[in-house]
Amino acid sequence: MDLNEIRKKIDNLDKQLLALFEERMELCTQVAQYKKANNLPVFQGSRETEILERVSKESVPKFQKSSQKFFISLLDISKQLQMQLITSMEETLVFPEPHFETAKKVGCQGIRGANSEIATQNFFPNRDIIFYPTFKSVFEAVEKGEIEYGVLPIYNSTTGSVTQTNDLMGDYNFFITAMNTVEVTNCIAVRPGITLEKITKVYSHPQALSQCSDFLEKHHLAKESYDNTATAAKMVSQSNEPFAAICSEECANLNGLHILERKISNVVPNYTKFICITKNTEVSPEASVISCMMKLANIPGSLSNSLNKFFLQGLDLVKLESRPIQDGSFDVMFYVDFKGNLLDRTIAPFLNELCKSCTDFKLLGNSVVFS
Repeated sequence: MDLNEIRKKIDNLDKQLLALFEERMELCTQVAQYKKANNLPVFQGSRETEILERVSKESVPKFQKSSQKFFISLLDISKQLQMQLITSMEETLVFPEPHFETAKKVGCQGIRGANSEIATQNFFPNRDIIFYPTFKSVFEAVEKGEIEYGVLPIYNSTTGSVTQTNDLMGDYNFFITAMNTVEVTNCIAVRPGITLEKITKVYSHPQALSQCSDFLEKHHLAKESYDNTATAAKMVSQSNEPFAAICSEECANLNGLHILERKISNVVPNYTKFICITKNTEVSPEASVISCMMKLANIPGSLSNSLNKFFLQGLDLVKLESRPIQDGSFDVMFYVDFKGNLLDRTIAPFLNELCKSCTDFKLLGNSVVFS
């Protein structure tokens, strides 16, 4: 049998498969209507296990694993269809909306001149800002209700995620309501009279040091981590040592520092994304990015099966990354951003289904993206 004859046989089988698939989906529609009428859950583990066990017994040994994968995908498609049909009959969820315009107590990490201050002003123009010494203290202030909204850096276009923020997300109760982006224009600044050759150490936030690593290596400058670019600039301005700070030009000017060189980032332009968090769930009709974190079972296919759910739901992934859980194991937590709004009646059942494929899951928020 030549290749063309084999392909013709495959084409004929595909037609039969398509007809059988459509027939199965029609039956799934009837199942969805029954479940809705009788208030039954879409996912029924015992039924799924029964089907997969039968497939395993009846399939030819050499195709056993492939058959299971095929039916797992088929079952996922069936559940997705049932969820869409059931949720189309339900009422839209209602959440309180963010009150950015009337908020009075807002805060961020750092001091005047920090990039976090610029980001906070973009969210809350003409508002007094409460400054906190650490990212942790911002999370704590939001959780305790000391401030209505807190602003934190989450991602840089050059160096990636701000790991200090990510690593604190699992420890506090909060909800992300908005995101914005600030252009970071790093410069190296010193007290008047200090030259580049005299500098003994350069202080800044670890992200800023990383963003300017090429400049530091080129000039053989020793680097030292500091809580924040603005606090580093303030410390340098008050020190008698020949130190330098990597900070914004505005921050250098506020602290009376002399700018030795501007735009020293490895990549220019250089942007940092900030999130705005609050204590309770608040969702704007304009929110367009849903954020969550999830831990998956350490078994083959767990990540691909979870990602397939996004594909079947027609959801666009914006970000997927992993971070170690920091408990001595080598397990990781996945951070996911995808396009969507919690007011969409199909999202809640999708997230409920996604939870079932995770050993740990946390909804982080639904953000309006500020331009």
